[in-house]
Amino acid sequence: MAVPAFTRTNILLPQTEDMTDWSVIACDQFTSEREYWDRVDRRVADKLSTYHMILPEAYLGSVDPVDMASRANASMQRCLDAGVFEELSGSYVYVERHVAGGIRRGLVGALDLDAYDYSPLSSSPVRASERTVADRLPPRMKIRENAPLELPHIMVLIDDPEKSVVEPLRARVHTMRKLYDFDLMEGGGHITGWQVTGENADAVDAAFRVLAQREVQIVIGDGNHSLAAAKELWNRTKASLTPEEAASHPARYALVELNNVYDPGIVFQPIHRVVFGVDAEKLLELMRQKLEIPDGREIEYALGGRLTGKMRIRGRSFGGMIEILQSFLEEYAAMSDGGEVDYIHDRESLLKLTEESGSIGFLLPAMDKADLFRTVASDGVFPKKSFSIGHARDKRYYLECRKIK
Repeated sequence: MAVPAFTRTNILLPQTEDMTDWSVIACDQFTSEREYWDRVDRRVADKLSTYHMILPEAYLGSVDPVDMASRANASMQRCLDAGVFEELSGSYVYVERHVAGGIRRGLVGALDLDAYDYSPLSSSPVRASERTVADRLPPRMKIRENAPLELPHIMVLIDDPEKSVVEPLRARVHTMRKLYDFDLMEGGGHITGWQVTGENADAVDAAFRVLAQREVQIVIGDGNHSLAAAKELWNRTKASLTPEEAASHPARYALVELNNVYDPGIVFQPIHRVVFGVDAEKLLELMRQKLEIPDGREIEYALGGRLTGKMRIRGRSFGGMIEILQSFLEEYAAMSDGGEVDYIHDRESLLKLTEESGSIGFLLPAMDKADLFRTVASDGVFPKKSFSIGHARDKRYYLECRKIK
């Protein structure tokens, strides 16, 4: 019988009256909009906040990541030393988050890193949905390698059309302790969480054991690079441990939010591309020569802050089309002096960025989420940045913590 890769764990929650300032959005959001993070920085200042425990990727290239990692780790330790956290032993946290698509329901718990493999042809119970980019791992590893805590922005998905694992908890919230109930900053919506223990946790475990018999138990939705960094560091740690020590070591697990892919609040959004520092007209001309076919998959492109045309790109599948487009854009940018490709979640942000001279944006279509598990099981990972769960402000905010030392 397969061993479930997701389990209850000891979860830390801050004892603060201002949960809004405590919770900030995932570090890999608004990477081209530093003003977003500058606002957050001014807002939280010296307040108790997860902002001080992360490295926003918008600042990469302008700060020393080693210094920021040291400061983040020190902030975590100060919170531990000051007794900021309450520890919820052997628990899950059931979460309801108001997002653009409605209410998204999730379950915070521990993912077994020994059951996870992010390689493209993985046969593990837990698999990546998109290709992992090796050079994106070091900053995340730098934060985690000496960290006493982990803060998750990782969201993982189960294929549960019967809605047997997470959804039954909705009718049981009156039997659970409410842990938090507040508005997230910067338009992130409202979030409520309840502690899941006892019979309620037993019911979750029993339902998940049924799903665990499938070839693929879990597919990573958001935060794959952070999870990959945790996996790499666990492999290093495990090498120096006995089997008995490794079995119970806290770094073997990563705190994640688990969601049912069929939850109405799970909405797959495309991740668009913007290319900076290129001759946009020459790029389009070459694309038409190399990539365009009459029966290809349609994308739109934007210049001067507005949509200016459409193009059909070849590719046997949705992921194949993105792979072809991505390879072309990266090669063209590399041949251009100062050329660069960035990934944008919001249409409005993309249009604004294309107002710059020498920039062009490509709006991609959304993927049918019913194909996710089938594609991962049969064809392996999607290309990097193929899709996103929800809009940028719907991303998971840092909230719960867990000790990993």
